[in-house]
Amino acid sequence: MLFHVRMDVDIPRDLPTSEVTDILAREKAYSQQLQQSGKWRHIWRLAGAYANISIFDVNDNTELHDIISGLPLSKFMHIEVKPLLRHPSSIRETDL
Repeated sequence: MLFHVRMDVDIPRDLPTSEVTDILAREKAYSQQLQQSGKWRHIWRLAGAYANISIFDVNDNTELHDIISGLPLSKFMHIEVKPLLRHPSSIRETDL
């Protein structure tokens, strides 16, 4: 199943720099692992915002929930999820 996920990040300004640095490093490693596995198919930054639009390719809602819950930054995010379906006019057979 494909999902469009928007993640807006709001890290508290009073969080110690060392903690922020650690969280960001863990976030990057986790997201890159998911990208390499094919679960996190695409990620784009949104210009002018600390936010991204991502496409996830997962088995079901539960797997997506588990992945998002595992993000080290998740407690500092507002997350919006929309399921995606293949458009009947799409010429790409691999977009299921």
